[in-house]
Amino acid sequence: MERALLSVFDKTGILDFARKLSDLGIELVSTGGTAKLLREAGLSVRDVAELTGWPEMLGGRVKTLHPRVHGGILFRRENAGDQAQVLEHGIPRIDLVVVNLYPFEATAARPELAPGELIENIDIGGPTMIRSAAKNFTSVAVVADPADYDAARSVLPRVFNLPAKPLRRLPATTA
Repeated sequence: MERALLSVFDKTGILDFARKLSDLGIELVSTGGTAKLLREAGLSVRDVAELTGWPEMLGGRVKTLHPRVHGGILFRRENAGDQAQVLEHGIPRIDLVVVNLYPFEATAARPELAPGELIENIDIGGPTMIRSAAKNFTSVAVVADPADYDAARSVLPRVFNLPAKPLRRLPATTA
């Protein structure tokens, strides 16, 4: 495992989980508030904007919606054509996606919330990364719930030395 992308709304347990990844020599790539939290805790983090070569834009609406993110998640590691394309375009592999989503339902239940604020709580990048990782579950692990960090942490040292499908199918189907 080379690289993990972490972008979480619910920061519960993310520091311990990220430390474990870092201790295993896994590069941490992250967005906005998650990156800030990890840096403040002393972890080395690469901004997703550095990975993509594009800044966060449109008031934070576009951060991870980029071929260097989704290509790194979706490319089929065993497919020679995919391997050639990611090499040609400098797309780095992403082996683990750690994402949880904005609490849209809870936010929508707040009667005082203006419609414009509600709209900004519709998560686009998070679900897209989760779906991309789930689609490529034979090569990419996905953790979409902080309650799963302990289970994931316990198998990380072995996860890429074991058959991929059994280890990744359950989180992918949850996602």
